[in-house]
Amino acid sequence: MTENYITLSLETHLFFSRIMKEHSLFLEAGFPCKENELIKKADSFRQEFELLLNDVVNLSNGRINEPILTSNELVTEFTPDAEKQTECLSGIPIDRELTQMEKNLRSISCNENNREIFRMVHRLNERSLDLLDGLIALKEEILQKVSEGNLFTFNYPLLIRHIIREAKLYRFTIDDLMQNRQVSYRRLFGTEAFWNRIMMEHALFIRGLLDPSEEELIKTADNFATDYRKLLEMAKARDCMATNMLTKESLEETLKYQEFKKAGTKGILSCDIASLILPLLADHVLREANHYIRILKYEQMWENN
Repeated sequence: MTENYITLSLETHLFFSRIMKEHSLFLEAGFPCKENELIKKADSFRQEFELLLNDVVNLSNGRINEPILTSNELVTEFTPDAEKQTECLSGIPIDRELTQMEKNLRSISCNENNREIFRMVHRLNERSLDLLDGLIALKEEILQKVSEGNLFTFNYPLLIRHIIREAKLYRFTIDDLMQNRQVSYRRLFGTEAFWNRIMMEHALFIRGLLDPSEEELIKTADNFATDYRKLLEMAKARDCMATNMLTKESLEETLKYQEFKKAGTKGILSCDIASLILPLLADHVLREANHYIRILKYEQMWENN
């Protein structure tokens, strides 16, 4: 039980704390220069989640499962260059050493988890909840101001709602781990509808951020949005023979989507694709697809047993 709590907590933070620090960066980069206070608040959360990720990485070596390391959801082959280019383009500092540290992580090597490790992980969980409460409140404040016409940002209102939902999933997951010590991967991975919606919205954002001249890529992104919308409708209507059929179709779709995102990230890094997409945003959505693929593969394995 203790090992599950430690491992699942660390794995959740390794993925989501990086996502949160990047959300903060995207918010910061999207404000006009007159919004000094909001820029400072977003930057503060970026730094705090970077520190959280650093502490999580230092505690994770030898305490996490191999699939999270091989899934490319923590870092991809593009992450170092995406961070370097984004730092140069935005002027926002990024601790790129963290990426190298994550690349060097090792999977579970022994069961030496003890009470002190448990307490350290529990404190990380408490710390993350406090940070998430603050970041969610900031995102909701930004969304309200945008909705009322009192704030301009280069981030779509839908994107702000999107990143609020992701922060709330992170918070729910950690809170669930803390409240229910008999945790399992099955309990945490039942999130297909959530991630199909996230994937659909990624396609909508990509479509909207591509230069109008990128007609073929816009059509492809629109097709992915349509496909994920159909998967969501199937889930609502139970219009599938069994849950495993929906999992199978979601996995097939997301594997195709992964290739599209890989090509897109490569094209943005090499300046071969015209868009308003920061290189790190392209890598960010690729990592989320990689994360979802790991979930779907686990779901499929569980359903087949």
